[in-house]
Amino acid sequence: MATSYIKEKSTGKILTSTTGQDQNNPIHTEAMNNFVTSRGWNLDDYDIGFADDNVVDEWIKAQYEASKTYADKRKTEYPPMEDQLDYIFHHGVEKWKEDMIIPVKNKFPKE
Repeated sequence: MATSYIKEKSTGKILTSTTGQDQNNPIHTEAMNNFVTSRGWNLDDYDIGFADDNVVDEWIKAQYEASKTYADKRKTEYPPMEDQLDYIFHHGVEKWKEDMIIPVKNKFPKE
């Protein structure tokens, strides 16, 4: 079993994927072709195939990471708000900016 996928050639973007597919079953390939053509898209613009589940998962993860904005990336890097407020209380606003805010902003600058 494998994961079927339809990937846009120009961008590498995965449009759809389905795990647990039998790559030897021509019905799956026909269904994927129909998915593309029913939308009026040109089959030559898409990579349609099968790959190991882990490979497709990695493509999707990379696609997700690439789609994140600088703000999305910063949100996950900042400490929880409670920790930031505690830091401000004990060290002051300037030290908080210097230690917690500026490093994250430098790591993920505005695009």
